[in-house]
Amino acid sequence: MAKNAKEIAQKILQNSLIGTMATIEQNKPHSRYMTFFNDDFILYTATSKKTHKVEEIQKNPNTHILLGYEGKGLGDAFLEIEGTVEEHDDESMKKKVWNNALKGWFEGPEDPDLIILKITPKQIRVMNTKGEEPQIIEI
Repeated sequence: MAKNAKEIAQKILQNSLIGTMATIEQNKPHSRYMTFFNDDFILYTATSKKTHKVEEIQKNPNTHILLGYEGKGLGDAFLEIEGTVEEHDDESMKKKVWNNALKGWFEGPEDPDLIILKITPKQIRVMNTKGEEPQIIEI
């Protein structure tokens, strides 16, 4: 079953770019939609150094991400990802994550405000697979 869960999770990661990312501000969760890219089970998202989420992550690097629900109803598999976030502003990381969809917010991968958040999962749960119990993938 774990192999099946891993395959489902990889498929969701490949096909789902938009999800929610929660951080902690004054002991309360704060969620926002983000665009995610992945390299196996490591997630990356681009943001501005000037956002509140960067300040929140510096105080508490723990995050919770929801990714993959398609809105079709019962049986839509999605992922709950618990992980930790690291900031990266090196040029190679920016170039790796850069794509034209980011042009609305940044001039290019060399934009000084661009920062990449790397999310390393601690646990991934495959949820809502046709009424089955969540399948846990330990990382």
